[in-house]
Amino acid sequence: MKRTLRGAISKAKKGSGFLKRMSTKAGRKVIKARRAKGRYRVSI
Repeated sequence: MKRTLRGAISKAKKGSGFLKRMSTKAGRKVIKARRAKGRYRVSI
C-alpha cells in the first residue's frame, strides 16, 4: 500500500512553514490571527 503524502509535507513546509511565515510581516499577522483563534496548529 502506498503512502498518501510522500514528499508533499516537506514541500508544504518549504512554502508555508513556520519560519517562512515569520519572515514576512503578513506572515506574522497570519500566525497572530491563528493563535488568537486558538488553533491547535499554528502552521505546518
